[in-house]
Order: sequence, then structure tokens, then C-alpha cells
Amino acid sequence: MDEIVFVTHNKGKIASAQKDLKGVNFKIFEYDLEEPRSDDIKYISKYKVMEAYKLVNKPCISMDSGFWIDELDGFPRAFVNFTLDTIGVKGILKLMEGKENRKCRFTECLSYYDGKELHQFMGRHEGSLSKEMLGTDTEKKWSDLWYVYIPYGYNKTLAQMSDEERQNRVKYESIDSMKEFANWYINYKNENK
Repeated sequence: MDEIVFVTHNKGKIASAQKDLKGVNFKIFEYDLEEPRSDDIKYISKYKVMEAYKLVNKPCISMDSGFWIDELDGFPRAFVNFTLDTIGVKGILKLMEGKENRKCRFTECLSYYDGKELHQFMGRHEGSLSKEMLGTDTEKKWSDLWYVYIPYGYNKTLAQMSDEERQNRVKYESIDSMKEFANWYINYKNENK
């Protein structure tokens, strides 16, 4: 099977890929891709995978994520990194003081590009926002939002969960873009042998 290159520097995304891309022959190329200013994660993911392809000249994938908080009209959306670099998780919690509606979600877009065709796979993970930072650090985290994000159907943050709990949890209200891609890719390769 052809090899795919996953271009990212995010340790959490690398750990997720190693777990979720079963049956896909891929390698990691650690590189910090340029991210355009946009509120559209599909556009950002497409831009990044096109940049990645120019860099490695092989079929590749790239992923972008956003974080939506209902009470804040979706803020920070696709501007997660900027938000975390400026006001941080503590600033987000400050904005949410006294707010009862704590619904939030991660959205993600994984883009695959082989030099000819672009395919995009959307993911969505519903949850709620804790009132304080909880849990311990792990290299598997995608961002510091793991300290405040409580997956739907649970009462603890991702950072409070053990590796086993995170891996074996039933993902209520959840669609994983890496798994969606892996299923499509394996079928696509089998059909095009």
C-alpha cells in the first residue's frame, strides 16, 4: 500500500494518528505548517495539506481543529492557538464566569491530497466546559483545552482521564475525522488495486 505522510508538529495529533490510523501506511514528518488567518477549518486544512504536499511531494494528510463555546457565540472557533497564546485557558474560564450554558465542541477537518485529488473528512466532539482547569499533563494532549473539556456523557476532563479511559471511552455525540479518513482510505485503496 502507498505511504502517506502526516505533516504536523503537534505531539497529541501524532499520538492520535498512531492509535486511529490502523491499516494506513503512514509516516510522520514533523514540521510547523503555516496557518492562514481564517475562521473556516476546512479552508485552513486544505491550505495546510497543499503546503505539506509541496514540502514532501507525496500523498499527505494535514489536520486543523477548532473549538466552539455556545455561550460565547462560538468563540474561539478556528482561532484556538491565537486565543491560547493570548488569553489562555484561564482567560476563557474568566469569560465563562457565571455562565450556566457550558456546551462546547471540538471540530476538526482532516485533508488528504495526493497531488491530484483532495478529500476532506470532518469530525465533531461534543462536550461541556469545566469551571476550572483539572487534570494532569500528557504528551497525548492536543492543546491545553484538555484541562477544561469534558466529553459528552462524562464528568471529568480529558486531562483527568487515564490513557485507558481516553482510548476506551464510548464517544457519544462524536465523529472522529482520523477514523473517517482511515475507513475511506482503506476502501479506496482496495477498490483501486
